[in-house]
Amino acid sequence: MLTQRSFRDVMGCFSTGVVLVAAESADGPVGMAVNSLTSVSLDPPLIAFCAALTSTTWPAIRVTGGFAVTILSDEQEELCRTFAARGADRFAGCDWVRTPAGRPVVEGGLGWLDCRIRTVQVEGDHELVIAEAAAWSTRYGGRPLIFHSGRYAGLSEQTPPVDARVR
Repeated sequence: MLTQRSFRDVMGCFSTGVVLVAAESADGPVGMAVNSLTSVSLDPPLIAFCAALTSTTWPAIRVTGGFAVTILSDEQEELCRTFAARGADRFAGCDWVRTPAGRPVVEGGLGWLDCRIRTVQVEGDHELVIAEAAAWSTRYGGRPLIFHSGRYAGLSEQTPPVDARVR
């Protein structure tokens, strides 16, 4: 039988990375955990992610017109859980800095993107967000935080530092 649960189960077989999406609102930094991030285009540099219509954080980010993405390492699982929890003081107790555009990025991530929202479109029970990356940086080598079958996981291999990669 095809149900929402069985659809979630089959999609859980597809591993995704986990990121934080954050912006500077009038009330201070706001952010949320996202596991639906994907690259859309290299020219221009576009990304996409989905935000639930029930999210109370996404509207505060959307109204700013832009956001920063922190790509999480496998050492940041607890931080990710905090950003995924409703009503949590998400930025308390974590080290963060600002992008050149002033958007919050959590320290210790594998990299970050500073993005400007291009389009937002309702699709089912989510909003599909397409944004253009205006700036980005890779912080250091490490292992990404992975979400698979409803739980966090990591890779057994460490990603080499950027300087060691072929470009």
